Amino acid sequence: MVLFSLVATHADIDLETVAQLSNGSSGIAASALTESPAVAGAVVLATCNRYEIYGEAPNPNDVEAARAALVSRISEASGLAEPLVSRSFSTRTGPEVTQHLFAVSAGLDSAVVGEREIAGQVRRALITAQHDGTASAGLVRLFQAASKTAKDVGAQTALGSRGLSIVSVALDLATDLSESPDWSAKKVVLFGTGAYAGATMALLRERGCTDISVFSSSGRAEGFVASRGGAALDVDSLRPAVAAADVMIGCSGSDTRVEADELAQVRANSPQPLIAIDLALTHDFDPAVGELDGVELLTLESVRLAAPQEQAESLAQASSIVKDAAKAFQQEREARSVDSAIVALRRHTMNVLDAEMEKVRARHGCTAAAEEVEFALRRMVKQLLHVPTVRARELAANGQQDDYVAALEALYGITVEQPGAQPGTAPAGSPALAEAECPVDHEGRETA
Repeated sequence: MVLFSLVATHADIDLETVAQLSNGSSGIAASALTESPAVAGAVVLATCNRYEIYGEAPNPNDVEAARAALVSRISEASGLAEPLVSRSFSTRTGPEVTQHLFAVSAGLDSAVVGEREIAGQVRRALITAQHDGTASAGLVRLFQAASKTAKDVGAQTALGSRGLSIVSVALDLATDLSESPDWSAKKVVLFGTGAYAGATMALLRERGCTDISVFSSSGRAEGFVASRGGAALDVDSLRPAVAAADVMIGCSGSDTRVEADELAQVRANSPQPLIAIDLALTHDFDPAVGELDGVELLTLESVRLAAPQEQAESLAQASSIVKDAAKAFQQEREARSVDSAIVALRRHTMNVLDAEMEKVRARHGCTAAAEEVEFALRRMVKQLLHVPTVRARELAANGQQDDYVAALEALYGITVEQPGAQPGTAPAGSPALAEAECPVDHEGRETA
């Protein structure tokens, strides 16, 4: 089995394309597994600035076919042409997959370097794949190791200790643009009721904001404010609330967005300026609202450009932890890859031993002499297998497990059967649930 990933991020393509690619992302993994035998498992990680698919293929020769199957499904779901989809994704295999995911989970590849929300998104991506039955055993181990690495980075470095996130940086920008930095005097309209909106509400409360109105196109505002406070808006009350607002924040990712012409009409008689913060990947606000008089528009790109750089020492320390963890995971994975070969050699050897013992019993019966012969032979076989077993682990650690398998076939005629990974299965002790600590829009897609 071989791990691979398709990666499209803010570092390589524009956020609008990332948003388009992620349309229909929730069904990509399941459909790819159903339609292509080259895809043995898949986990989708879709956030506000990245769309990544981690997969497992039966062997290296299947990776290209698996990639083609995923690209085809993404093209159908997003409506984008296959050549464009294919160009948008870079492909990683082997150790590169591990190194990248561990760095992502630790916040080293985020728009706000060191932010901690991404670790929760990585955990929930695995939980979703397990629920849908698309997470192979190899992918379960990969994502669990990535989550552990993120925890180690958080515990052993100062990276992200300031609690920076996309939302907090956006609110900092809004404070700088405001005539008054006092959030307790501001009226805020919040679009969305998912985990992202919940995180935003919590940060607004921390800054002293109490006048928060919430609108949901799916009609979930009442339930949202019941547990978090604030006022629920409906279609009729939304317009006057926006007219009186100092700040409006979009993090719903819904198909309905605030158009520039509509906002201009609503705000025609509003004396105070408006700061519009659009944190939804698919845009809650028409980009043209930033051209309106008295309106300042902040976007995910604004946040990315304004995000502060973490201290070089913390970054170096975190990078070292990620590098070491990725190397250790890869070595363990390669050692696992020879387990089938070791089992096959032992089975072959024990079969020979059992055949010889049958001859001994046929000649001498179940006598003390026969038992003594069997004991001696089994001890000898155990000693003979020790060195080949140790060498198997050593060769696997150096990436030479294929040489070992080839040697078994050449010397003993042993054909090693690689066990297939079962999608959706997790090793004993794997968590069934993970704490949700980062944003998801109303459709269940990650938005930050």
